[in-house]
Amino acid sequence: MFKVFKYILALLGIIVVIFGLFIVYITLTDYKPEYKNILQENTNADIIADTAQLQLMSWNIGYCGLNAEMDFFYSGGQQVYPSQEVVENNIRGVKRTLKNSEYADFVLLQEVDESSRRSYFTNQVDSFDQLYKRHYSNLAYNYKVSFVPVPVTNPMGSVKGGLQTLSRYKPNMVSRYSYDGNFKWPTSLFMLDRCFIVNRYPVSSGTQLLIINTHNSAYDNGGLRKAQMQQIKGFVTKEYSKGNYVIVGGDWNQCAPGFKADFAKDVMDYKDNLYIDNDLFDSNWTWFYDNKVPTNRRNSTAYKQGETLTTVIDFYLLSPNIKGLFVNNIEAGFKYSDHQAVKATVKLLPKR
Repeated sequence: MFKVFKYILALLGIIVVIFGLFIVYITLTDYKPEYKNILQENTNADIIADTAQLQLMSWNIGYCGLNAEMDFFYSGGQQVYPSQEVVENNIRGVKRTLKNSEYADFVLLQEVDESSRRSYFTNQVDSFDQLYKRHYSNLAYNYKVSFVPVPVTNPMGSVKGGLQTLSRYKPNMVSRYSYDGNFKWPTSLFMLDRCFIVNRYPVSSGTQLLIINTHNSAYDNGGLRKAQMQQIKGFVTKEYSKGNYVIVGGDWNQCAPGFKADFAKDVMDYKDNLYIDNDLFDSNWTWFYDNKVPTNRRNSTAYKQGETLTTVIDFYLLSPNIKGLFVNNIEAGFKYSDHQAVKATVKLLPKR
């Protein structure tokens, strides 16, 4: 009996040592980007007219692994990722949807995998580059982990992906900015390093247009998101004070201030719902969204229209010198992602 007990202790000791070495390795190889990383610079950028009408599309594609039939373990479901056949079908479906919007001047994508176990190492970044051959493309990593060990019985494994911005116009600079704050160590080793990616374009009036692609935190108690909103406020208001035009789009993981759903077929999610503070921005800034169709669903279970809780957490923020003309969420039954795309048309207002 004593020998059996010794063997058990020895086995537990080996497991502890292996786990300790794993944590040391993950800590040493942890992705730690600077606050600002320049991704691209051009000396001959396209100049945008200060009266231009621009079309945008924003979509969190859920790494082509969170289609309508999927639930997700981290949200209370059972599955980690679907079969390779399903992922490849989702990629084709996402590409068809994007192809229908190839006219868009700016396409802001979130959760795009470059090489991840969860999406069978498909290079989605390259797929969309090939689809938008005439667009300028940049990727900002926000999830770069060599091995995610959960769930223990079927780990997610390596993840490498982020935010991709595709632009019909050539930018003069593209930069990745890190959001402040993160989960505590060691949880932070396996979570996303949240960021926003900024494309800058010269405007005919001598100012600049900033197109910002954002993906804010989730799975926190709201504190990280509030801090990120203060950070983005400071960034964009400073740019606007210079006379620049600013558009922010993406997955905010919270509702716009005062948002009220008017869904005809779906059920609004009021469970643990977070809203951006009403007084965060002056009233001359515009929260530009469609409240008729949801953009996000709960993925604790497969999607069932009229039963699954849904909401709108994907939308745009426009600076006061930009007028929102048209915005609509593309109703697709969450067929290829747990988010639905948002199209918008805006107009730059010349300085008076």
